[in-house]
Amino acid sequence: MFKRTLLAAVSATLLISSFPSLAKTPTIDDKILRVGTDSSFAPFEFLSVEENEFVGFDIDMIKAIGKDLGYKVVVQNMGFDATIPALQSGIVDVVVAGMSITEPRKKAINFSDPYYTSGLIVLVQENNTTIKSIDDLVGKKIGVQIGTTGMFKAEKIPGATVVNFANASETFLEFDNGGVEAVIQDYPVVAYYLSQNKKGKMVGEKMDAEDYGIAIKKGNDELTAQINKSLAKIKANGEYARIYKKWFGTEPK
Repeated sequence: MFKRTLLAAVSATLLISSFPSLAKTPTIDDKILRVGTDSSFAPFEFLSVEENEFVGFDIDMIKAIGKDLGYKVVVQNMGFDATIPALQSGIVDVVVAGMSITEPRKKAINFSDPYYTSGLIVLVQENNTTIKSIDDLVGKKIGVQIGTTGMFKAEKIPGATVVNFANASETFLEFDNGGVEAVIQDYPVVAYYLSQNKKGKMVGEKMDAEDYGIAIKKGNDELTAQINKSLAKIKANGEYARIYKKWFGTEPK
């Protein structure tokens, strides 16, 4: 579920002032697809230090869709909590940021057809023997990314101290430093973090299977239909499977 917090409103205002040329309602006639993302969500979207550019599964996918539609894809980085306000304000045309399709969000924005099925998982330190599942997080200090389904999951745990961070990178950094006892985050993001850092372990079962979708401004049914058609096309011609295997090492199920 998405909360339009004061932070989100401020972030959106800053984005508009920082990018005055984009503060109008975009049109699909200019053949530019303005894409909002949160570049701290590896392997879906992150900033490559070597190439100094946005990379990841979501980025490759939206570029493939843009190429199919004949659009130049321009990516803007922002906090996850600011993505929907940016979409509603017309700063971006779409958001691709590992965003779960939820009923509250569907009331505020359009979604494409699902393109990835995820779920939540608990991350703890490697030497932790007391936390074996989410049931053991009662009264614990938990790190989460603000505005995400992981945050709302953590807030339901009795007695837990939930610490919000602006992005996944900050959440993992605090975990590395021992500032939180556990993290609740999307399974593939935690799996990628562990593959790169090997600091910690996942415990318990994957929770709350949820579909990711590309977010589009509410009422822009033309662009929604175009994206759905292109998404189906790259799935049928094998391009989606190629991108999926590049980032996850397996064929999509």
